[in-house]
Amino acid sequence: MRVPISWLREFVDIPLDVTHEQVHAALVKVGFEEEDVHTFDLSGPIVVGRVLSFESEPQSNGKTINWCQVDVGEAEPRGIVCGAHNFAVGDKVVVSLPGAILPGPFPIAARTTYGHVSDGMMASARELGMGEEHDGILLLKNLGLDPVIGAEAVPLLGLDDFAVEINVTPDRGYGFSIRGIAREYAHSSGATFRDPALAGTVEAGHGFSVTVDDDAPIRGHVGASVFVTRAVRGVDATSPTPPWMVARLGLAGIRSISLTVDITNYVMLELGQPIHAYDLDKISGGIVVRRAGPGETLTTLDGKVRALVEEDLLITDASGPIGLAGVMGGASTEIDSSSTNVLVEAANFDPTSIARSARRHKLPSEASRRFERGVDPAVAPVAAARVVNLLVELGGGTADELGSVLDSSAVREPIELPTGYVASLIGVDFTADDVATSLVEIGCAVANISSGLSVTPPTWRPDLTDRATLAEEVVRIVGYDRIPSVLPVAPPGRGLTRQQRLRRSAASSLASAGLTEVLAYPFVSQASNDLFGSPAEGPVAAMKLANAIDSEAAWMRTSLLPGLISVSRRNLSRGLTDLALFEVGTVFLPQAGVSYGIGELPAGDEPPSSDVLDELRASIPPQPWHVAALFVGDAVARQPGQTAIHRGLSDVIGAAQHLAATLASPLTVATGIHKAMHPGRTAELRSGDRVIGYAGELLPSLAAEFDLPRVVAVLELDLDALIDLGATEVVPTPIVSFPAATQDVTLVVAESVRAGELLALLVEGAGALLENVVLVDDYRGSGIPDGSKSLTFALRFRATDRTLTAREATQAKAAAVALAEARVGAVLRE
Repeated sequence: MRVPISWLREFVDIPLDVTHEQVHAALVKVGFEEEDVHTFDLSGPIVVGRVLSFESEPQSNGKTINWCQVDVGEAEPRGIVCGAHNFAVGDKVVVSLPGAILPGPFPIAARTTYGHVSDGMMASARELGMGEEHDGILLLKNLGLDPVIGAEAVPLLGLDDFAVEINVTPDRGYGFSIRGIAREYAHSSGATFRDPALAGTVEAGHGFSVTVDDDAPIRGHVGASVFVTRAVRGVDATSPTPPWMVARLGLAGIRSISLTVDITNYVMLELGQPIHAYDLDKISGGIVVRRAGPGETLTTLDGKVRALVEEDLLITDASGPIGLAGVMGGASTEIDSSSTNVLVEAANFDPTSIARSARRHKLPSEASRRFERGVDPAVAPVAAARVVNLLVELGGGTADELGSVLDSSAVREPIELPTGYVASLIGVDFTADDVATSLVEIGCAVANISSGLSVTPPTWRPDLTDRATLAEEVVRIVGYDRIPSVLPVAPPGRGLTRQQRLRRSAASSLASAGLTEVLAYPFVSQASNDLFGSPAEGPVAAMKLANAIDSEAAWMRTSLLPGLISVSRRNLSRGLTDLALFEVGTVFLPQAGVSYGIGELPAGDEPPSSDVLDELRASIPPQPWHVAALFVGDAVARQPGQTAIHRGLSDVIGAAQHLAATLASPLTVATGIHKAMHPGRTAELRSGDRVIGYAGELLPSLAAEFDLPRVVAVLELDLDALIDLGATEVVPTPIVSFPAATQDVTLVVAESVRAGELLALLVEGAGALLENVVLVDDYRGSGIPDGSKSLTFALRFRATDRTLTAREATQAKAAAVALAEARVGAVLRE
């Protein structure tokens, strides 16, 4: 909203030397946002002149110029070259003398042109920033002005004004008027406010038929609650708009069109009530406000034929639609230069209807912007009377008794404001006088009742609907500076939980290892859940969305792998062939036999009961945190002297072991089976007796189906389980300076015995002296009985307080072999 200061000053006392910074600061204090400042950007000598004589001189370029002698109140006239031809001897004009600067900026200087020294410039309205029209130079007689020669033209034309621009929030529609801003400035500065809605008398017209026939109200609200009409006859539509009005409209961002249209726009800006003017002689019968019928069309003022829908609210007469209510008028009843009799309309329309029509027809307008935010229903008769008075004063018209008043607007209901409520909500001790005075200041009617106050909001504040909104007004008027700036103090013992810290550690460790973290959508197809949500064949229970954005991805994920595969496909399609990705997130695992969902929720602002809250909590399925990783391409690219090292199963197993080490959680890797992974290249990840994840390479057929390379290594772990099974406290391993003793052992076991199981038995049997053990060979062939395999392990022993002897290391190895022999029948291979 742009607010010209001279206009604002009519309704509130503002110092003559006020700056735009001071005005902005005052409005910001009461909750508006500062946007910009607008001026006419004029400076230097710009005066009134009179044409004494001129000579037309044809030029070789086909153009004819006028060499003029212009009296500007000096001893000698000035010679000025002018290309316009719309003036005559004796006409008074605006002359920009050398040293003046016009909008652009366009500096004026004496210069030689067309064989003459032009000592200034006779200016047009556009060159002065008064509008876009350029029909020649500005003739002051066309504005009804006859000023003294040599007088300053800038204040004469109202061009010494400036406007502040503020942002008005959607809930404060009253701010789209000079009336509303003047009231708010008064709240901020304490200056006296003069309500223009209370100025003068308001006479009601009668005899003009207006009917509201809305049998399809939106949300129960009838399309029009107020409809006021007044008639003015004998208006001279060609009368010029006075310069002060043109200047104010221009600063407010609205161009001057014609006197009648300018007056309706002026009153709209002044009072916040959109006005429409019809050519009374073009209206057939009375007016009916109704919804559009099937197949109806309307030619609007912009010349476009609009196909109407049955929800559109229309202004109609006996001939059909003559306007799209609250949005734009129709061309059939448009005011033109021949119009003499004018019907003025001031109405109050349903905000929802207007907002929908404006968006549906892509017709945002100053009127619709106000209606959809709420217009004061009580100001319509005042606005209509204001337009009538200006048409009489400036257009030479005569007010007619013809008109109508229809008012079915609802009476505002009082709101109970208990004693102490404002202080308890805001956290500041407001006195009873602070509360009552603030509410009276914004226009509320306040009465004392036993529990506190009964407050009836004013008609121009539809946003005041409950005690909380009243409390906001109190603190806004008293001052936001009354609210202390106190930072909350975190209570002792709070912070991240153990699970939160370790989840962050897990993500940080994978990122530090060179993987890239991604976030994928949690919405997947049921086929993806069935494929990755369980290692076994068959469908997987999953939660389906009631309002899915994509019908093909209407299920909540039971695995992180579909998201990683989608991300990798997108990156591969863009030429990124070497990827190491991971994601930490929740999956959604409904339990079999449990019904999830809830019945009816409370309507509006009614809080849910404890039973409903319990039902809501029970309707949420378990959402454990998982971590997943995907590797594709090369870990080391091919280069001179180095062959490429491809990513595969060892990378995902290494990532799992890295995570386990980070979280101090035991992890056993064993051969596993997963329906989405390659047989023989799938690992089952265990912590104790519990399976907490899988690592492996995707089936080549699946990789091809997803447009991925043949080898795609994936990993998914139950991160919550890995954290829960880990040590509560990580004890760092001390650095030991004593030398290690290394020995190898080769054991023959049945093929059904897993290498990981045998390794765990060696660790258990060797005892505390065993520092590390690793599988170095798996042999099956000649010399090994059928159904058996030979596994070789490298063992490293070390003591923390002494140098081990070979005998001690051998005894520890023998104990490990003995335990393996007892448990799984391992035989030491010679």
